[in-house]
Amino acid sequence: MKAIQLEKPQTFHAIDIAEPAAPGPGEALLRIHRVGICGTDLGGFLGKMPFYSYPRIPGHELGVEVLAVGAGVTNVAVGDRCSVEPYMNCQKCYSCRRGLTNCCATNQTLGVMCDGGLCERMLLPARKLHVSRKLSYDQLALVETLAIGCHAVDRARVKAGDHVLIIGAGPIGLSAVEFVKVAGATCIVLDMNEARLAFCKERLGVHHTIAAKGDGSEIAALEAITNGQLADVVIDATGSNKSMSHALNYCAFGGTLVYVGITQQEISFLQAPALHRRELTIMGSRNALSRDFARIIALIEDGSIDTGPWITHRANVDDMIAAFPSWLKPENGVIKAMVALT
Repeated sequence: MKAIQLEKPQTFHAIDIAEPAAPGPGEALLRIHRVGICGTDLGGFLGKMPFYSYPRIPGHELGVEVLAVGAGVTNVAVGDRCSVEPYMNCQKCYSCRRGLTNCCATNQTLGVMCDGGLCERMLLPARKLHVSRKLSYDQLALVETLAIGCHAVDRARVKAGDHVLIIGAGPIGLSAVEFVKVAGATCIVLDMNEARLAFCKERLGVHHTIAAKGDGSEIAALEAITNGQLADVVIDATGSNKSMSHALNYCAFGGTLVYVGITQQEISFLQAPALHRRELTIMGSRNALSRDFARIIALIEDGSIDTGPWITHRANVDDMIAAFPSWLKPENGVIKAMVALT
């Protein structure tokens, strides 16, 4: 069957791979209908993504159909439409035993450390499937992106009345926006790309945006929005070590800083005394939990989250290799590119 492989940075190939075996106990055979392209895929293409290994079949944001199930599978049935929780955890390590399946000691994320869904069919543990009888394959493929932001906002315990600053208006930052809004907090977005700030205002209903100019005006703008208090929660979704090093300066006294973006560069606190003076909490946020997927599907189904603005670019699988480099260009305004395999 057909698949797309990233042989090495910036080198895709269409390849043939073996058909998956019949599903064993606890497994499901899936047809892949949609694959969302995210920052991890873009970083892997550029050779800048930590944890990525080559050659690799990418694809972890998946909308799939169940073709067959193995013995003992009761949570899905043939014909079900599902979103995939792409973090393959061992279920045995200390993290997994504590319910922290998102940071399993031997985690293998589909399309990053092991082959993913840019293929016609694949075999997965049925426990990683989340069913919806209402959502489209496009919407199901968006759930994983939304789950990253959901988990980051949950980590920070965002509540109504908080001022939350999200740094970076890429897909992960935008997914955090959705859950700040669901929590009833005031959302503020900081980015250097004016088009993305406009998208936040016009399509996602964010009232407060700040243009990153690097001249110190960002702090003054934030103070004006927060009555001088700065942000109760700061979520840095940039993946930029410079941004991440500076982000604590936006935190209010007693505030929380969450790093959801990933960098391979060193982070240094340029104003480290602020960490102690303001008694700040700094957190990492990785992947998401099973409960996040179920929650997001319910929120999309009941209309609390509108997925309409998200997909800005499309390609079928035969055109993806040619289209992919254009999705890296800021001037093309890509929020989410979606690849159709059917």
